[in-house]
Amino acid sequence: MKRTISALVQNQPGVLARVAGMFAARNFNIDSLAVGRTENPNLSRITMVVIGDDATLEQVRKQLGKIIPIVKVYDFTGEDLVQRDLMLIKIAVASEKRPEIQAIIDMFRAKVVDIGPKFVMVEVTGPEQKIEAFIDLCRPYGVKDMVRTGMIAMPRHSKARPDKGLEPERQGPEPDRE
Repeated sequence: MKRTISALVQNQPGVLARVAGMFAARNFNIDSLAVGRTENPNLSRITMVVIGDDATLEQVRKQLGKIIPIVKVYDFTGEDLVQRDLMLIKIAVASEKRPEIQAIIDMFRAKVVDIGPKFVMVEVTGPEQKIEAFIDLCRPYGVKDMVRTGMIAMPRHSKARPDKGLEPERQGPEPDRE
């Protein structure tokens, strides 16, 4: 089963290498990996899609929590998420077939970002299923090249929002709310 995990990390050299090394050392496989800055220049977010059962996921979360530059680890299992992948795909297409390809592009709300005499380069964003469906429809024309970012995700609403981990911990007991 695919699981989405997000880690808020200190934005410093070597953090990604340590995370990848942890996965390799424990023989965990990463299905998708995306890293980018956050609204805070001192923090980056690593979004990983891993395949495994509950025990594997729990082990991944625990091991990630031990890596010092990691501020907070989020398990999005069971959350209502907005997930997106970005793909650039170069499709081999003769000029007489371009209207067919344009119809597919329009249907997927994709956009042409480059064009040449024998190819069209298209940008597609969306959930993994949408990206895969677009690729399947383009295969008969000839996929010349393709690159994908990996999945990024954010919960629509959650009891524990990802940025909540940055709030300072309270000192003492919680106040009474009567």
